[in-house]
Amino acid sequence: MKTSKWFVVATEGATADGRTIERRWIEEMAANYDPSVYGARVNLEHFKGILPDGDFKRLGDVLALTTEERDGKLRLLAQIAPTDDLVAMVQAKQKIYTSIEVNPDFADLHSAYLVGLAVTDDPASLGTEMLAFSATAKQNPLAHRKQHPNNLFTAAIDTALCFEDGQALATQGDIQGLFAKLKALFSHQNEAQSEARNEANAAEFGVASDKTAENAVADDEPEQVFRQQVSEQLNQLSAAFAAFSEQVDLTKLAALYDEMEALKAQFAALSETPKQEFNLPEISGSENQIQLTDC
Repeated sequence: MKTSKWFVVATEGATADGRTIERRWIEEMAANYDPSVYGARVNLEHFKGILPDGDFKRLGDVLALTTEERDGKLRLLAQIAPTDDLVAMVQAKQKIYTSIEVNPDFADLHSAYLVGLAVTDDPASLGTEMLAFSATAKQNPLAHRKQHPNNLFTAAIDTALCFEDGQALATQGDIQGLFAKLKALFSHQNEAQSEARNEANAAEFGVASDKTAENAVADDEPEQVFRQQVSEQLNQLSAAFAAFSEQVDLTKLAALYDEMEALKAQFAALSETPKQEFNLPEISGSENQIQLTDC
């Protein structure tokens, strides 16, 4: 399945049917959007054709929304799954402007929701002047294109659509999942090291143990397995982070980067820590005296 890179579809303060896009709308659209609740589809000029092979058939689906701050204004970014027709149009330098349809009071949410995304070649058809005229006209010439009379169209903006083959781009959930795996590995290793230290201390103070001396000595194999697992997870995390870095705002990116660097530093410190030998203490006494132990 082809997916797009994240691209801007709306900016705080821009025109929408004679009104301006509120910051709150952008925040709510990004927070509320869920394709399983209501999936916004890509269309031509906000026309919703009913024939699968008609001129105004759907051209894809909106997969996700996010936000980013730029020059003091909040922007709404979308990621879409295009049809082959839309991919061909974009490759032919067609339909390079986008406009969204917003419901400011969507269903039971009572907050803003993205209900449609239109592509067009003629920005004037959905431009600032046209939207202002439509909002004040006795009969809104765009009304028949809306899913609900109270919905708003945003002014068309120039959009750089770029599609990629293969799996969908990394998501924040992917990154967080890798962090969780790494933290679990470190937690397990710390517990194992703590247990080994406890056994060594018990042997040093003469506390009886039901394990042999061989088991009391740290084993190289589990540690090597642990290091290999962490190394592999860090490599996966770096790759996923590189893909994810193109999709999120700088604030979220910085937080994820700091957490990843902290894990790398923890692993580096672990790699430099010399191996600890937990041996039983020497027992003083006569050279000819036989010492009995529980080993």
